[in-house]
Amino acid sequence: ADEVHVEADLFGQTAALLPAAGFVGLTERAKQAICTLYPTWFEFMDVARQAAQQRPTDSYNAFAAHDGMGPVATDSLISFFSERHNREMIDRLLTFVTPRDAQRPKSDSPVAGLTVVFTGSLETMTRDEAKAQATRLGAKVAGSVSLKTDIVVAGPGAGSKLTKAAEYGVRVLSEEEWAQLIA
Repeated sequence: ADEVHVEADLFGQTAALLPAAGFVGLTERAKQAICTLYPTWFEFMDVARQAAQQRPTDSYNAFAAHDGMGPVATDSLISFFSERHNREMIDRLLTFVTPRDAQRPKSDSPVAGLTVVFTGSLETMTRDEAKAQATRLGAKVAGSVSLKTDIVVAGPGAGSKLTKAAEYGVRVLSEEEWAQLIA
């Protein structure tokens, strides 16, 4: 059969091809932290391989200190790259996949710099898709409502987060209003 070469993003399709839970199991926040620190796959791979060889190193400390990572996610990631067969698997994978560079968050969107919380059921996208979209637009996505929250996007079934938003006077948008705001 003919070999197919595809282009894929760092943690979407590319990570889905990697079976090691330590790599695939990173949180969205950890993935975003890595993409912010290392916008290209090759920068990320170089640093991950360096960090896997010896701890603590500047590379290891850079991973662990970045917002969204910490020592648990860093240890998981580094453990993955410490195993030779995982590094060889990635090298083989790269003969079929060209990783896309991470997208830098926009700084000129209407939600750039704002803190957004999603609650309730979303009807046009998954919660992960909504969070990723907000992050690409330069917003910070939080999991709970606080006095620092700027917008709560509330779908059907929203509960305590919606109540807290009202209590704090936070702007609440429907999913449709959110879509209009970011269009």
